[in-house]
Amino acid sequence: MAEISAKDVKTLREQTGAGMMDCKRALSDAGGDLGKAVEVLRERGLAKAGKREGRATSEGVIAISLVGSAGGMVELGCETDFVARTDDFVALADRLARAVAEDASITSVDALLASAIDGEKVSDRIVSAIAVMGENVVVKRVARLAAEKGVVGGYVHAGGKLGVLVAIESPAAGSEIEALAKDISMHVAAADPSPVAVSREGVSSELLAAEREIYRKQALAEGKPEKILDKIVEGKVNKFLSEIALVEQAFVKDPDQSIGDLLRARGDSLTISAFERFKLGQAEEAAAE
Repeated sequence: MAEISAKDVKTLREQTGAGMMDCKRALSDAGGDLGKAVEVLRERGLAKAGKREGRATSEGVIAISLVGSAGGMVELGCETDFVARTDDFVALADRLARAVAEDASITSVDALLASAIDGEKVSDRIVSAIAVMGENVVVKRVARLAAEKGVVGGYVHAGGKLGVLVAIESPAAGSEIEALAKDISMHVAAADPSPVAVSREGVSSELLAAEREIYRKQALAEGKPEKILDKIVEGKVNKFLSEIALVEQAFVKDPDQSIGDLLRARGDSLTISAFERFKLGQAEEAAAE
């Protein structure tokens, strides 16, 4: 029988919130293995990871994974920056992103939680992470992009606080197109304002209607004549679209050319089919609006 130290009992108790004697028995039954002891306590319903669920998770990381012509991105939240920077937390986020990239059916948080990684259900792995890390851990967002013919590139910025995926359709793949996809991903991460759609056609009618209303009120407040209001409004809308359509934005590495110019320089057949941009905490900001 493995010798159970008071230090291990204390560590297990801190990780799970279970009673001291329960922790000692679990360690004994697990042969002194802390990880297995956590599982033993969970199986016996004694680990208190569930009590941490619902606690605020304002920290975390954005992780991406590129597999073949697909890319996966995950926002994994936790309570403190200290945990967000640990190797175990980052490794979990990376593994979840790879699962998304590898499985075309994972297009939502629920689908990811219901899937399995290395024979273990993801939702169970999250519960284990809560018990071991001592903080609430939440999968907040999931994104997956795939190129029918081409590549998906990605970029993670600011220590995992911002992530981008970009899908480029191209008749030929290769290192040059992969580098282009990464460059455009870096642009999407850095661009101000952040792009809203690949092109003007992708901008929602709801957003345009809201902007038109704002511009009309501004023009009226400035005392502009009624007969030229429509012309003023459409001029401002046109400028707005040029600023938020990705292919019309000035490339951050070379402002003398647009993203569209960058694509055309590599051939008329290259197109951006989609992009995703995750900024840590943005999901909560949007929900609060």
